[in-house]
Amino acid sequence: MTTRILVTAAATSYVANAAFGAAVATGVVDNARIRWVHHALFSATASLTVLAVAAAARERRPAGLALLPALGPLAVLPYAGGRLRRHATLAASAAPAYGAALVSVWRSH
Repeated sequence: MTTRILVTAAATSYVANAAFGAAVATGVVDNARIRWVHHALFSATASLTVLAVAAAARERRPAGLALLPALGPLAVLPYAGGRLRRHATLAASAAPAYGAALVSVWRSH
């Protein structure tokens, strides 16, 4: 898989997870019986992000450097608890890294 595909997949997974989390937080979705969906989306996001960074390093693409700051919030989120403000702020802090990585990987071609 190329860096472009993996960065795009990681960013898409991040957006899907953020949208689901926002829907739960605003009461649009009741996740009482489907809490696993948010956890599965998080696992996919974290895994795809690590793979994208590794692929970018292997291919020497700058998108990997842009995505590196997202790894911090992803590493801390499972231990930050579910309190809405803290959880949302920490999760949102990864957004600029995904945006920068997308711009970098799509602009370079």
